[in-house]
Amino acid sequence: PIVGVIHAAGVLDDALVQNQTASSFVRVLAPKLHGALLLHKAVAEIPIETFVVFSSVAGMLGAAGQSNYAASKAGMIGMSKSLAYEVSGRGITVNVVAPGFISTAMTDKLNDDQKNSLLEQIPVGRMGEAHEIATAILYLSSREAAYVTGATLHVNGGMAMI
Repeated sequence: PIVGVIHAAGVLDDALVQNQTASSFVRVLAPKLHGALLLHKAVAEIPIETFVVFSSVAGMLGAAGQSNYAASKAGMIGMSKSLAYEVSGRGITVNVVAPGFISTAMTDKLNDDQKNSLLEQIPVGRMGEAHEIATAILYLSSREAAYVTGATLHVNGGMAMI
């Protein structure tokens, strides 16, 4: 069987709600939610051990100017829980990783004021590293996590202590 599948698609098109268009909303939700539907359907039909989906701290907390993004990320959590109910009886685990701010090329583009503002929101006082997200995925894909399903693992430096 395939050990695992990871769904990490996502698009940004930020705007305050009053300035957001319907097409912008759909453009952000489609790759995440429709893409996940297609993957969920495939997962339900093939021998697989684990399915890991990306969400975000924004899916738990929301973010000004990101209602479409936050909705897509929150939707992934609900959708994944539903899939976990459907396939866990066949030994398939379905879990979510919800990163906070991670040091990437995207966050490297932020200016110092933006970075400092973000760091003030993170209790551990730093951005996460890509290897910390990879470690979470490795855990959820491991035999050690065979009894973990329908869970959301928050890897966000304490931003969302759920």
